[in-house]
Amino acid sequence: MMEPNLSASVTLPAWLPDAVRLYLDHTEEGLSLRELARREGLAASTVLRQVRRYEARRDDPLVDEALAALARAQGTAPTPDDPDRKDAPSMTAPLRSTPITLDDDSIAREGRRILRRMAEPGAVMAIAPDMEKAAVLRTGSDGSMTQTAVLDRGVAQAFALKDWITCLKPGRPATYAITAAGRAALKRMVEEEDRRRMAHHTACGMAEAPAAFTGPERWSDRADDGARRMRHAVSESPVAVLARRRDKEGNVFLEPDLLRAAERLHEDYELAQIGARGAPNWDSFLTGGAAPLPASGSARDRVAVALRDLGPGLGDILLRVCCYQEGLEIAEKRMGWAARSGKIVLRIALQRLRRHYDETYGRTGPLIG
Repeated sequence: MMEPNLSASVTLPAWLPDAVRLYLDHTEEGLSLRELARREGLAASTVLRQVRRYEARRDDPLVDEALAALARAQGTAPTPDDPDRKDAPSMTAPLRSTPITLDDDSIAREGRRILRRMAEPGAVMAIAPDMEKAAVLRTGSDGSMTQTAVLDRGVAQAFALKDWITCLKPGRPATYAITAAGRAALKRMVEEEDRRRMAHHTACGMAEAPAAFTGPERWSDRADDGARRMRHAVSESPVAVLARRRDKEGNVFLEPDLLRAAERLHEDYELAQIGARGAPNWDSFLTGGAAPLPASGSARDRVAVALRDLGPGLGDILLRVCCYQEGLEIAEKRMGWAARSGKIVLRIALQRLRRHYDETYGRTGPLIG
């Protein structure tokens, strides 16, 4: 990565694409294209293409907001006292959330959480000018829209700057879809997280330990060298795949409200980061051995209360399939169940989960986040 100039290095985040730094150095610091080309050891035409590319992308509301915020961080953006500057930012809503304070870990964590949802068929991200947060929505087979994730506006701006999402339709609200670069980034981040978890388990002497409900285990078969490799499906959750299946009469196996209950549980699980190092012993919640938790506390509390309500068996399958995103066949093998029995138990568990949400939080359910 190039070394930015002094003013940028103090305030701009490390994850910022090099092309964005070139654009800001040219438009905000006043460096000529030839100066930038000499500094970076690039052809002037290459620098020109990168600068023009981000200039053209200012039609994207999130990109425009992010670039304006980055310019303000450098202290060179136009102010209300100087409205006639030709590079004044467009008439966007006042920014309450920006990507300035995000670090690499935050980007990776949110990337794994949000891009996984945006990679699902029919998923888009929607955000309005006066909203601090964006929502990921997915269209179901019956045409209904399900909210599957919520993210801060600054995170959405960072995704746009990194080319992970593209604007489908500006307006109120603007809608975005995942790009090929976003899918590639998701695959890379998931693999990196898998390697980190594998290294942690190996260092703790647990690489070959029996499976236990202490965190997401997404192992595939052994490789030729005897090591276990992790594998994820980054396009769609196992429950979403099952929800699309129909019987001979054309009826869906999982009704939309069962899918929404599964999505709500998974989102709480992701928000709580309960699969990270130091996670609680989920066996204790399934067997009732842990101390009582409030029914309407944090995301972690909501997951724990739901698992305790369902108990062993039903709670186990939800933890495996909805939270850890394990396929049904893998979950059946790990739990010692007969083949093809998992989907029946999962359906019963989701019916119980839906009833738990209705009785505990009302028909609208707990708010995500």
